[in-house]
Amino acid sequence: MRKLANIIWHVPFLGFLNSIFTFILGSILVLTVIGAPIGLGLIQLSKFLLTPFSSEMVSKKDLNKEQNKLWKSYGIIVRIIYFPFGLGLAIITICQIALLFVTIVGIPVALILSKSLSTFFNPVNKKSVPRAVAKELERRKAQTEVDKHLG
Repeated sequence: MRKLANIIWHVPFLGFLNSIFTFILGSILVLTVIGAPIGLGLIQLSKFLLTPFSSEMVSKKDLNKEQNKLWKSYGIIVRIIYFPFGLGLAIITICQIALLFVTIVGIPVALILSKSLSTFFNPVNKKSVPRAVAKELERRKAQTEVDKHLG
């Protein structure tokens, strides 16, 4: 069913154009070096937009990936500078979501795009992973919370 949903995302709704646009924008930002953290996040978002019904965006912190402290602090500075651009991308996506909600077939696609809004605002340190990995991360996080409250 997810494969069919991914096909529907690409064929009538031109999801591949979203993915290509996001990838090109991310590649340009990586080339500037200054925008590299944002560009890498947008490239991951484009990967998500290729198969939005089979993957999810998760924080690298949830994947227990340790990051260089200098790169991490640089990412915070770049995030602040990037915010107006992210806001613009988010507004475009919100308009797209509103138009998709007009059609009954577009509602699932609109829901997927609404899940990607947080990544448009903050693409730094995000990674596209298969849905099963995201569910397992969620389960482990919930188990940690339960252990914390019981123990």
